[in-house]
Amino acid sequence: MQTIDILWVTFCAGLVFMMQVGFLCLETGFTRSKNNVNVAVKNLTDFCVSSLIFWAVGFGLMFGTSHDGWFGASGFIFDHTDGQWSYATFFIFQLMFCGAAVTIISGAVAERMKLSSYVIMTVLISGLIYPIGGHWSWATLFGGETNGFLADLGFYDFAGSTVVHSVGGWASLAVLLIIGPRLGRFDEDPEVGAFIPSNMPLAGVGTLFLFIGWLGFNGGSTLAWNDQVGLILVNTILAAATGAVSAGVLAFGVTNRLNAGQFMNGCLGGLVAVTAGANLFSTPLAILVGFVGGMVVVSTEELLEYFRIDDAVGAVPVHLGAGIWGTLAVGLYGDLELIGTGLNRMEQIAVQILGIAVYAAWAFGVTFVVLLMINQVHKLRVTREEEIVGLNISEHGLVTEEQALLTDMVSKKIL
Repeated sequence: MQTIDILWVTFCAGLVFMMQVGFLCLETGFTRSKNNVNVAVKNLTDFCVSSLIFWAVGFGLMFGTSHDGWFGASGFIFDHTDGQWSYATFFIFQLMFCGAAVTIISGAVAERMKLSSYVIMTVLISGLIYPIGGHWSWATLFGGETNGFLADLGFYDFAGSTVVHSVGGWASLAVLLIIGPRLGRFDEDPEVGAFIPSNMPLAGVGTLFLFIGWLGFNGGSTLAWNDQVGLILVNTILAAATGAVSAGVLAFGVTNRLNAGQFMNGCLGGLVAVTAGANLFSTPLAILVGFVGGMVVVSTEELLEYFRIDDAVGAVPVHLGAGIWGTLAVGLYGDLELIGTGLNRMEQIAVQILGIAVYAAWAFGVTFVVLLMINQVHKLRVTREEEIVGLNISEHGLVTEEQALLTDMVSKKIL
């Protein structure tokens, strides 16, 4: 890397780090007050834990010397004392991607998963699922000599619609199927009360932080300050805008009102969708990809409702649904010369579908099997009583002002 490239990628890593703030605000805003401290703690915890695991194990598995295109076999527990700035910059940038993949899950499983179980899941994703899956597509990003096996076949994912977002989405779906819905989510249990988001304006702030961070997510994936950056940033912004508009219009057409949560998630769906080919699409095509991405989010939310799968913040629709669409869109609309795989249109579509299927089997399959076994000896979910009182109290011993007020009113027989 040249000095200007190092500066650009370092700056973008900082922007991607801001996505952690975005996820925290979005998820605490979408969830109930009695659980929002726990959600915030999990977001901070998963980044701290995944940073250590990715440094010790994940980075080597993802970018170490390739073992037949399946996983890296060097670079574990590395000491950067005498290293180059370019290597450190690349590690930091990729660490932010790992953190994003992991924290996707925190919102989906909010309000019912033990903190200890969440830490176990974080280790699994950051130390095994994400880095090995990432090696299959991105093994040569920093000078590796051997392609991952999917890249060898021609699979293309510029900045991670599948490698990052769908992996997080598949893992989220696996955990959700194991732990089940929140109490009262589908049967209106009167002991639990209404599912009222604690702070939707804060969720809006989180959406904007994610939007800003995505400029670094996609813009920095060039790993250089070059002529592609301008197009990538324009495509990213316009895809997000059209994703929000399409989700908002679709929701309005069904309910005759603008659903704030779906509007926000539609924006994120547009961002996820364009991520796989932000450097390949013309601007009109990026707008189309974002537009469909927003609609996919709303449609996937309805699908989860139909199957009674409880995703607290819409992580699966955003990151899995839109991620699949964006990956497929590379084959449908991506500039084949820029992709550079030598495949024709139908062959590129076929290999994109193959990649989607491989990551589904890996991220969903392994996560489901491993966590299902762990659940037999260490329950992933809090008890019914702990869930009713709220994870702020049961996991951290913290009482919100509203809970303290209600307790005081009951003790004084005002209620």
